[in-house]
This record gives sequence, C-alpha cells and structure tokens, in this order.
Amino acid sequence: MDLPESNPFAAPSDLPFAVPPFDRIRTEHFAHAFAAGVQAHRDELDALFARELPAAEFLDALESSGRLLGRAEAVFFNLVGTDADDDLRAVQAEWGPRLAAHHDAVRLDPRLVERVRVLHEDPPAGLGEEQRRLLERLHRDAARSGALLDEAGQSRLRELNEELSRLTTAFDVELLADTNDLAVHVTDAAELDGLGPAELARAAAAAGDRGGYLLPLGLPSGQPVLESLHRRETRRRVHEASVRRGGRGGPHDTRATLLRIAGLRAQRAALLGFADHASWVVADETAGDVEAAVGMLRRLAPAAVANARAEAAELTELLHADGHDGPLEPWDWAYYAERLRRERYAVDTEALRPWFELERVLVDGVFATATALYGLTFTERTDVPVFSADVRAFEVADASGALGLYLFDPYARPSKRGGAWMSSFVEQSRLLGERPVVVNCLNVAKPAAGDPALLTVDEVETLFHEFGHTLHGLLSDVHFPRFSGTSVPRDFVEFPSQVNEFWGFEPEVLARYARHVTTGEPLPEGAAEGLRAARAYGQGFGTTEYLAAALLDMAWHRVTPGALDGAEPDDVGRFEATALAEAGVALDAVPPRYRSTYFHHVFGGGYAAGYYSYVWSEVLDADTVEWFAENGGLRRENGDRFRATVLSRGGSVDPLAAYREFRGRDARIEPLLRRRQLAEA
Repeated sequence: MDLPESNPFAAPSDLPFAVPPFDRIRTEHFAHAFAAGVQAHRDELDALFARELPAAEFLDALESSGRLLGRAEAVFFNLVGTDADDDLRAVQAEWGPRLAAHHDAVRLDPRLVERVRVLHEDPPAGLGEEQRRLLERLHRDAARSGALLDEAGQSRLRELNEELSRLTTAFDVELLADTNDLAVHVTDAAELDGLGPAELARAAAAAGDRGGYLLPLGLPSGQPVLESLHRRETRRRVHEASVRRGGRGGPHDTRATLLRIAGLRAQRAALLGFADHASWVVADETAGDVEAAVGMLRRLAPAAVANARAEAAELTELLHADGHDGPLEPWDWAYYAERLRRERYAVDTEALRPWFELERVLVDGVFATATALYGLTFTERTDVPVFSADVRAFEVADASGALGLYLFDPYARPSKRGGAWMSSFVEQSRLLGERPVVVNCLNVAKPAAGDPALLTVDEVETLFHEFGHTLHGLLSDVHFPRFSGTSVPRDFVEFPSQVNEFWGFEPEVLARYARHVTTGEPLPEGAAEGLRAARAYGQGFGTTEYLAAALLDMAWHRVTPGALDGAEPDDVGRFEATALAEAGVALDAVPPRYRSTYFHHVFGGGYAAGYYSYVWSEVLDADTVEWFAENGGLRRENGDRFRATVLSRGGSVDPLAAYREFRGRDARIEPLLRRRQLAEA
C-alpha cells in the first residue's frame, strides 16, 4: 500500500542526523506506517529473492530492506516507554502481535533460510569478517527462531510469539497503571518530616489538585525517599505501596499475566528443542549455558547473605536505640543505613545533594569525562525537534567530525515508565550512511519552576551508567545496522555502561562537577573520601537484593511446559517464596530488588532469563577498572584503546574476543569479589 507524503514516515527524515520529525508525528500516523512498512518489506524481500546476487550484495540488500517499517518502529516503541497514553497503547495492543508475526515470517522465510544455509556452509572467498559474522548470526537466528520446525510447528510458534507480544504489552500497561495508582498521598507535612524544602515542593506539585503531597513510586522495591523519612509509619506506607504493585487484585493485577507469560515461554522453548526458556536464552549469550550463569549467582549468594545479616545486626541496634522493639523491617533498612553512613563516614548523602546539580553533573561530569577519554565535544542543538518539552538535544563530535545526536530526557512524568535506560532512534551504519541518534531516559523528580534539579548519589551513578550505554551507541563504527552499538549479547551489554559508571566518583572527575549549586564551592574537605567509603558500605544488602531478583528471574524461566497449568494469582507469591528460600536469599528485611509482580525487566522488557547479566558483566567491568588504574586512569590513550577494541565494534565481532584484544587475556573474577566484599565466597 502507498503511504501518503503527509505521513512523516513516508520518506527518510531530511533533518540533521535523520532525527525523526517529532513535531509532525501523531499517533494516527503509526498504524498506516506499520501497514505500509510491512507490505514494503515483503515486496523488497520478494524482489531480492527474485535475483541471484553475489553474497556480499545479497547481504547488503537484505540489511537495507525494511527501512520504512524500521523508522516507524524505532519512534513508536521509544514513545511507548516515554509518553504512552491510551491511544498509543491501543495501537500497541493491535500492532504489537502483528509486527511480531511479520518479523517471525521474515526470519522463517524458506527462501532466506535456504540462501543463508548455502552461504554459511560454503562462504565465498573475499567476504570480510563482519560479513562472515552476519552469516553466522543469520544462520543461528534461523535455527533459534524455528526455521527447522515443520509447518505445524512454525504455525504454533507464530501463535506463541503473537500472544507473548500481547501479554508483555499488557503487563507494562497494568504495571504503569498500578504504580501511578499506588503513589502515596499524604495530607499532613509532618508525616514527611525529614524531606527538605525542595522535596516537599516536588511532592506538593505532584499532588496537584488533590492537595497535600504525593510520593510517586520508582520501579525497584526500594524507594529513595525511605532514606530520609523520619516517621516509621510513613516509611511503612511507602514500602508496602511499592511491594503491593501488581499483586493486590483489581484491574491492574499483573499475576495472571506473568503466569501466562512464563508458561508460554516454557512452551516455546520446548517447541524449539530446549529444556526451558532460560536454556534457550543463555545459549545465545556469552555465558553459554544456564548452569554457568546460575552457578555464578549461587556462588556469590552465601557471602552476600552473610554480609547482609551482619549489616542488619548493626542497623537493628540503631532501631532499638530509637525505642522501637522487634526486628528490623524492610522499610527501616535504608533509613538506618543512611544514618550509619553519616555517623561512620561523616557523610550525609542527602545533605550533599546541593553539590550534585543536574546540569553540572551532566556537563562537567559526564560530558567532560567523555571528552577526556574519547576526545568528544557536545554542542546543544535547539533547531531539531524533540519528543517532549523536557528533552534536550546535543550534537556529539570528535576530531573527525560529527558523530551523532544525543537526546537527554531526565524527568519523571506519569506517562513514562519507571527506571532509566538508553535507546536508539537511529542506529549507526556505514551501509546505510546513518549516524546514531540515541536517547537517555531517567526518572529524576522535576523541580519546581525556577529551582535547580539536585540529584541523589544514586541518580548521579545512574546518569554515568546510562551514558555508558550511550557511548556504546555513539562510538559504534560498523557496516551493518544489525551490529550497531549495544547490539551485543545481553550479558555483555552492561559491561561498557558499568565501566563508565565507575568514573563518576573518581577524585579528579568528582572535583570537576561536585560544586555547590549556589556558591560553587567544592565538596567539603574529606567529604569526597567519605562519600567513596560510604558508597562501598552496604554491599551485603545491595548484592543480596540483586541476587534475589536475578535468581527469581531464573526460577520463573526454568519452569517446564505445563508446570504452571492451573496456577492461580495467589500461587505467584508462593512460587516466589519457594524460589528465594531454595536459593538461600530469603531475608525478610531484604526483599528482591524487583518482586515478580513488578519485574518489568523480565515480564515487560528484554531481560527474561537475562537479569543475571549485570553481575556477569561486572566481572569484565571490575577487571577493566583495574586495567585503567594500572595504566594511569583517565587518559586519552586508555579511552582510545577501549573505544577501538570494544565500544566501536558493537556486535560485529565475538564480544569475548574483543575483550581479550582489549585486556590481553580473559577476565578474572577476583576484582569483582574484592569490590563487592565477597572475597570469601
């Protein structure tokens, strides 16, 4: 079907960096663009298979196909995460399964499967490394996507994929609605004792016409506000609202949805010849098999839990000293841990927020570090459209010229899903002549008009982390768009971001950006050292809550077909309790970072059976940080080496081979054990 010129997706964007024309895009444009894009992609493939092209030309033509559909999908699925409304969700509900079916049809097209099989078995001479890797990837994808199934099997696979697409969308819709619905409303400011004037003003603004104060919920179990609230009852309300999400019955309950998702994933894995969904996922990651991934998690768990118990004992003493009897509760942990940090390390992280003003952290911290390591420059562009009034655009360049466009979307809003992430609107590709357009999304509370945005220590860390993903996208230098930037195995993708996270609190970096928002003075003497020491405290809690979530993810995705048949919503809590107990990480005061009912990463996002990847990647990260320390730290030569061997390569080479080229050997686990105080594990 023809797409009218008035549709902004009808032709490639002629704006700088091919940034989408956000000012012209309306919700009604997507369905038409999807329909036209699917048909155009089919027509392009028909034309391609009607010709006998040499291997190199065939691969180029294949990777160049489907551009109309790709343009529309990139914008649509980004906006679903940042600015979803009922109309956009309706399009997603209709087109999510249809798009899944189309992509299945492409992967399973017998003409493609056969051509790839022939080329893979006998690669023509003259193909380059990246072309050979693409053939390997296409061949592997075909097998993993069901190309070897008979017609009935492929039909069943398409049904499963379409229903899973619908269900993961439903999970996201339900979770966002319940998260907004459970935001904690407070009428008396005295109940918020401990919050500063800026935090109170934000809470009052969030309440709007309701009056009083509203405390929105972030995605994880632990809510940052718990560090500051003096009133134990208010802390309890906030925590219980957080962990009730999706599990309290009513229209936004996610339990039936997640049970169905887990069950269907198990069926799909069995259809494809795997024992369970986790086995299917991990076989395509650097870990290679489930036992390797789970084995690492279980290896770390005993020492992490022992450290958490020791921390709990210290915090319980503080709780009792305040006149409270009984055990330390989950809503007490962050509050007393913050108090202990202040007393032991002479650092009040909440009081340090005036030294972490968003603009200065971004420009003098994140950008300046990228300049020192990679020679990058950042120039704000106000002449390109953006998808929200909160978004800013920066042109990124180096000595060779402009590299791409960076979009920064820092503030929370009701239409935006929780958490923080990086994504792409345009992916780098020499084949298509495209430079990257990447976005970082955070959920920082938006300050009142005229006030600066002051970050928590965790939000500073998150900004550096997410910008590490951005660097992976911006510094990509590959031929095929399929391999651009972060298109690497899930258990490798967090590695560059975690390395960049490290720089945020290095002395010379901290000295650049940690300046008082009013006076410009640096952090008080000793505060920087105390801050680094304070951040090292609490590894028992932090590691245990993470491992609990990662092992819970694996438990859901190691179920076999039929194991969840007949399960009821109330069975979700029992399954979770059993999984955590069997893994040895069931601590009453340390809930998983994400409970099943609001585990967006695995039931609404792309981390199913892959949440282990954060600690798997951290092995590489910790080993890399030691390499930087051994070689002089924040030096351009070091950054150039990391860029050339890792960041620029994307998925065009084997990731562990890229690591060996960078490090000169395989990664060692000892730096991670020392960092997380798990050396006895």
